[in-house]
Amino acid sequence: MPRMTAARAAVEILKREGVAHAFGVPGAAINPFYAALKGAGGIDHTLARHVEGASHMAEGYTRTHPGNIGVCIGTSGPAGTDMITGLYSAIGDSIPILCITGQAPTAVILKEDFQAVDIASIAKPVTKAATTVMEAAQVPGVFQQAFHLMRSGRPGPVLIDLPIDVQLTEIDFDPETYEPLPAFKPAATRAQIEKAVTLLNASERPLIVAGGGIINADASELLVEFAELTGIPVVPTLMGWGIVADDHELNAGMVGLQTSHRYGNANFLESDFVLGIGNRWANRHTGKLDVYTQGRTFVHVDIEPTQIGKIFAPDYGIASDAKAALELFVEVAGELKAAGKLPDRSAWAASTQERKAQLQRRTHFDNVPMKPQRVYEEMNKAFGPETRYVTTIGLSQIAGAQMLHVYKPRHWINCGQAGPLGWTIPAALGVATADPETPVVALSGDYDFQFMLEELAVGAQHKIPYIHVLVNNAYLGLIRQAQRNLDINFQVNLEFENINAPELGVYGVDHVKVAEGLGCKAIRVTDPSGLGAAFEEAKKLAAEHRVPVVVEAILERITNISMSGSDIASVNEWEDLATEPGHAPTAIKPLKV
Repeated sequence: MPRMTAARAAVEILKREGVAHAFGVPGAAINPFYAALKGAGGIDHTLARHVEGASHMAEGYTRTHPGNIGVCIGTSGPAGTDMITGLYSAIGDSIPILCITGQAPTAVILKEDFQAVDIASIAKPVTKAATTVMEAAQVPGVFQQAFHLMRSGRPGPVLIDLPIDVQLTEIDFDPETYEPLPAFKPAATRAQIEKAVTLLNASERPLIVAGGGIINADASELLVEFAELTGIPVVPTLMGWGIVADDHELNAGMVGLQTSHRYGNANFLESDFVLGIGNRWANRHTGKLDVYTQGRTFVHVDIEPTQIGKIFAPDYGIASDAKAALELFVEVAGELKAAGKLPDRSAWAASTQERKAQLQRRTHFDNVPMKPQRVYEEMNKAFGPETRYVTTIGLSQIAGAQMLHVYKPRHWINCGQAGPLGWTIPAALGVATADPETPVVALSGDYDFQFMLEELAVGAQHKIPYIHVLVNNAYLGLIRQAQRNLDINFQVNLEFENINAPELGVYGVDHVKVAEGLGCKAIRVTDPSGLGAAFEEAKKLAAEHRVPVVVEAILERITNISMSGSDIASVNEWEDLATEPGHAPTAIKPLKV
């Protein structure tokens, strides 16, 4: 039997589980693992500037392609606690990432040794499993189980904590005979799908709510096939955006309090039946449940049995992987269509597209300083359907989701549940690492951008080009807007007069100099008429220099973005709406007045 250190065995397992890239920061307690990583070869590594950044890079990497599992690595103590936010983000959005941490020697873990923290206990609430491995012989089994758990049922992250003496201990392990454990995924039965379709066929105005679980299951094509077979319009959730292309005739728009379309909410409020697949009824999607559920029959399909009924009780629930369920939905619907037993939904579907042509928000403004809506209009012109957008939270994300267009699954990569500021830069680097051939465009407000901007240096060092659109109003815009309800505007102002950049006025941080100081390129735009040229220049700079390129748009200080604080029937439209086609020139459908 071959003998090797437990750390080397762990690396050999990573390779056999399909890991080709890792993100991390070495340190004393994890150095044996790094020595094994170097000795074994076969796994590329990106050195982050912050360990939390490494965890978000791993998330972006996972989210880019089906089957990817991002790996983040850090030393003992604060490295693990820094990655907790990444683990929380991953479990909230059902994203499998593997976090590997070093640990003090086993003999002193409970003796207040330097950087000896019980990271497994800290991480347990935000992982599917968190284990400190106390016996070297258990390392292969713990890693094998980690990948099994990440892939089984509802996907999610796992943390493995390796004491330094465990890493260095030699064990018997044969990599050549290692085999991954098969993943378990619940599958719907034919009888369950037939019952769901019977309920569906009894309705007059049905909708499909398509969640991120469909993307996780790599089942987007099946969902589109089912929708086209039945003629049922589709509402993608924020995490499911891209499952059905925005310009598809059955795309009914997004629904919610914030990241929603006017026509999406209007279409939903006209429905009488909702089939939710791979979604979790997030509160910013549903709003008040009495408004959301009233007058509608619900069928919910989800891979996690305990998710069914968690937010509200559906009329019928099915515990199933989205792909397994959709294969049967397509099969049953195909048989019914061949027999002439599917209702004609064409009039209902056409009415959803009529609302799409009538209920639009205005994007074309010539104001200086510019309105954010114009930025998204110009992005629609500059960046095509192949673009992968990456963003996390804030008015920038909310407005972007209302006004940008997405055409493919995994082309809107968004931290949906946790929404940590600073997520966007490292996540975009992870996405661009996973898919260097596809254009990657990140979107941040100034505060999200400032949280982890040091990670731009990672893109410069490792030659990871992407374009970062930075909308700068020198405000915590979303929090400012929320504070209106309390009649305050308190501790949300980021403006100051930068003594080194008086030309900025009160916009404070000179993001161009900061980006350039980190080895990247940057362009500042103050007039909306210059946005198109700036985006084209950014593409050229990214291609030439192979580094991140920041395009900063200086916005008016205060813009209130459409949203509701309570329910989907009462969204506040703060800005002028589109009343003629020129007001929304990049809308999916020309405005119908």
